[in-house]
Amino acid sequence: MTTSPARTAVVPVAEIFELRRSVLRPGLPAEAAVFAEDAAPGTFHIAAYDERGSVRACVSFFPEALPGEAGFFPEALPGEDGDAAYRFRGMASDPAVRGLGYGVAVLRAGLDQAAARGAGLVWCNGRTSARGFYEHQGFTVTGEEFVVESVGPHYLFTIKLPG
Repeated sequence: MTTSPARTAVVPVAEIFELRRSVLRPGLPAEAAVFAEDAAPGTFHIAAYDERGSVRACVSFFPEALPGEAGFFPEALPGEDGDAAYRFRGMASDPAVRGLGYGVAVLRAGLDQAAARGAGLVWCNGRTSARGFYEHQGFTVTGEEFVVESVGPHYLFTIKLPG
């Protein structure tokens, strides 16, 4: 990492929406980047800013049980001991600053915020191409690869938070 974001903050979804849309849903109508969870109770959004105050990375976290706890995966999964679980999605970094620590910054800020809100486990459906990134941040692949229609191949990644 050669530089780091000037700061991260919990922000309203409107602050991160354009970056989320342009990176994750390019060429699609704006509604394609709206998540049902955006305004749900317990949801929070993290932005990372450069030195000029421009949003360079973002992510959204919300309380949601790990799918395996509802029978999605047959094997035992971390978090089944009753810890609160948070899911994140919509993680995006401006292509101009990829590899400079902005994605790590929003992820780490989000994990800290989730832990402060009582989470013992955090998970996501992450793109297969991001596997190395997530594993480097301490996440574990859970289950088999699957395909999200119109997005591509994914894994379920989990991380147990200290507590």
